[in-house]
Amino acid sequence: MNLMKKILIVFVILFSVNIFATDPPAEKATGIFLAFGVGPRMPLADLSNSTDLGYGFNAEIAYTDNEVLPFFVYANLGVEHYPGSQSFYQETEYSNYSTYAFPLHLGIRYYFSPLLEQVVLIIPIVELSASVTYFDKLHEFKAGSGISNFKEEITKFGAAAGVGISMFLMEVIASYNYLESNQFLSVDLKIRIPLSINY
Repeated sequence: MNLMKKILIVFVILFSVNIFATDPPAEKATGIFLAFGVGPRMPLADLSNSTDLGYGFNAEIAYTDNEVLPFFVYANLGVEHYPGSQSFYQETEYSNYSTYAFPLHLGIRYYFSPLLEQVVLIIPIVELSASVTYFDKLHEFKAGSGISNFKEEITKFGAAAGVGISMFLMEVIASYNYLESNQFLSVDLKIRIPLSINY
């Protein structure tokens, strides 16, 4: 779990730097936002051979200013779980196969011009990020299989690309996530909270 401790430290540092940084010059408008997301994880390719639909939670810090708008940079830390599929259990000696993933994403998000502005504000968004993910996998086997149970801890690097719509304080984002042998689609409903706005 040493890697997870490092990831948490990085997240706390990012959070602390953004929250407690000195006020910017008066001519520079800045915004810092905290978001929480939740949604399903649909395994693809190799991952779909052994796991069922998963779920994930995440927390995010995003920053922008008037010099880079409509771009936002963000750091996102999450927790995801993938249970083993019944077909996988029937075809193998596994009795339980459970995967927990702890991804850290660093990325950039772009907000297009609003599609609607009258009754409700709807803004199309795209995002791209690089990621490092720590996996904790539990391998348990059927009695009489002669195979010992074990835990597996690995780290993988990857990338993600997403599209969605934003009502600014609420967003829905669908993303394709690529890691070697761990590809999946995610859909997140996010609630965004302004932490600091200076102008």
